[in-house]
Amino acid sequence: MRLLGGLNTAEIARAFLVPEPTIGQRIVRAKRALAEAKVPFELPRAEELAARLSSVLEVIYLIFNEGYAATAGEEWMRPALCDEALRLGRILAELAPREPEVHGLIALMEIQASRAGARTSSSGQPILLLDQDRSRWDQLLIRRGLTALARAEALGGALGPYALQASIAACHARARSARETDWVRIVALYDALAQLAPSPVVDLNRAVAISMAFGADAALEIVDELVDDARLSTYHLLPSVRGDLLEKLGRFEEARTEFTRAAALAQNARERSLLLGRAAACGAAAH
Repeated sequence: MRLLGGLNTAEIARAFLVPEPTIGQRIVRAKRALAEAKVPFELPRAEELAARLSSVLEVIYLIFNEGYAATAGEEWMRPALCDEALRLGRILAELAPREPEVHGLIALMEIQASRAGARTSSSGQPILLLDQDRSRWDQLLIRRGLTALARAEALGGALGPYALQASIAACHARARSARETDWVRIVALYDALAQLAPSPVVDLNRAVAISMAFGADAALEIVDELVDDARLSTYHLLPSVRGDLLEKLGRFEEARTEFTRAAALAQNARERSLLLGRAAACGAAAH
């Protein structure tokens, strides 16, 4: 079954680790329920648009993220999901051209998607942002992303969560190297994001930016405060970030422990391999 000219049931099943017959049955039941209820397909009224739009944007970005960094499975990226999310986002922008967050989300996805060719090695192994060959970033997608961000900003008002994240992505896109990145501005953007949409994941990402702007010591203090947050108890990127900071500080044995813990939590095979490799390197450095 082909969905709206995009992904089919087999592709969705592989992406979300659900049996294909189950996906097909759910789609059939949903279509039958909509038909029986005679649900009209139309844009919601203005008073309903904001709440519905927020949910739509969230779903689109979830699809994109699952393609950009797969939570589980053998491959780190699933490009078809990124492409589908971008297609849906562009359609949404045509339907709601006056909504800043729609353009903010498109900007974020376009800029992140521009890195796809540099995010994996020839063997499919992940390459982290700071190690990527930026000459392989897709300049057309970057230009599209920056244009979408400019549209969001031109519509006025305070930037929303997606536009703020797009602004962070734009800082990376505009820099010729990790060293030339405006990390102080990225910290400020994360400060704004934390106020608008507080989350321990935002705090963790803010700590990474702080480590680049002000040093690993300052960042480690923030990360250590997150260790006891129950919401991150199974989040593999918490020990991964902590391991990275400890490694930068020369505390290799502690870093090895953190990378090993992160690998145990990671469900994606490629990411697990990367983390175990970092653990081994720290173990060797410690001795």
